[in-house]
Amino acid sequence: MVRLAGARQRSAAPDLRLLIGQDIGLPVLLPLAVEVLRDNPLAEGHMYEGDLLRAVLTRNSTVWSAHPELARQLTFIVGGLSDLSPDLRSKVERFVGAVQNS
Repeated sequence: MVRLAGARQRSAAPDLRLLIGQDIGLPVLLPLAVEVLRDNPLAEGHMYEGDLLRAVLTRNSTVWSAHPELARQLTFIVGGLSDLSPDLRSKVERFVGAVQNS
């Protein structure tokens, strides 16, 4: 897999957020987004802290069924987060519940 470094990761977050939020190129973009989130779970894509995470978490559960390893990695990433906004905490809980039930 291609690794994104430092400044490239930061500059990639807005594009990833936008495209993933529109379900464009998910098989290619989700692994890149998980890589960014591994290094910075609350990466900001020009909107607010955690907007990339929110875009990734809110993809349809069928996406995660097709990519169980990415779902596992993301579950691990979000498991270590605290002090999230109520909205983002809700998205995390919904994602984790959906992954566990699939």
